[in-house]
Amino acid sequence: MNEKFAELGAPRRIWAVAAIHGEIDRLATLHDHLASRFNVRDRLVYLGNYLGVEKRTNAALFDEILAFRAALLSKQGLEPSDIVYLRGPAEEAWQRLLRLQFAPVPLQTLEKLLASGVESYLRLYGVSINDTRSMARAGSIAITRWTNQLRALQRASAGHEQLICGMRRAAYAQTTPDQEKLLFVPSGFDPSRSLEDQGDSLWWTSATFQLSGRAQNEYSRIIRGFDSVNSGPDLQEAAVTLDAGCGRGGPLMCGCFTPAGKLVEVVTVGGQGVLESAPFEREAANDFFNAESRVAAIAPSLIHENEIEAPFAPARSA
Repeated sequence: MNEKFAELGAPRRIWAVAAIHGEIDRLATLHDHLASRFNVRDRLVYLGNYLGVEKRTNAALFDEILAFRAALLSKQGLEPSDIVYLRGPAEEAWQRLLRLQFAPVPLQTLEKLLASGVESYLRLYGVSINDTRSMARAGSIAITRWTNQLRALQRASAGHEQLICGMRRAAYAQTTPDQEKLLFVPSGFDPSRSLEDQGDSLWWTSATFQLSGRAQNEYSRIIRGFDSVNSGPDLQEAAVTLDAGCGRGGPLMCGCFTPAGKLVEVVTVGGQGVLESAPFEREAANDFFNAESRVAAIAPSLIHENEIEAPFAPARSA
């Protein structure tokens, strides 16, 4: 696997899980649903932002992710590369916090990282925010000792080091070398740059999330799992937002895509563990994808939390 980007190949289906933000009960319900649906030649992509800043169950959420990974890999024919974890803004902030000694103005950098959700990782490892701010005012040698202590805390938690260090910046599927790629990103994408040159645009950008410019020649569709302004899911466009506001009052969303980019199913898990799963059969003009062509169609309304339309029963309800 590429150290920066996960290559998904040409799978049968790709299940993409939006930002979770610490909602462990909803994630567990989604996992129960996917357990019976996930088959050989499927891929599972978590789009980042796993933990919640105010949640006290962050350690349990990582345990749930690791346990589900182990359960899937116990199925015959499934490989570790079939499950991909992307680095969301919070995870990128955590990686940069571990290198805080190299920041020109550490305290200023820390405040930006806190705004991106790094507090969830400090809470995960029992680190005080006030102590963190005090340490950011110290010299580079003291900060280096402190970041080494943070790394030690991460290593001491079973499975965390491998999980966090194995997270990728983006993932893509490509059926044939001459076909457009289906791209999965954490939060943003600058359509004027190549994937390798995205830099901070994958996590922090003021640009509108859209498929335009040079990206139109490279990608059939771009899917993200987190919208920083919480404007809701957008399933109609070539630039898809799956974030339904999980952890901020909305349900957890998962989309199932073909490798050519067609959205074939939408799964949401709302309050009380209510799970909805329905086919997504029609999409807006020029946004209906299959292996051969794009067919114009009319888009349906989005699935809402209280409109139960579930052809597949969940394995467990909270």
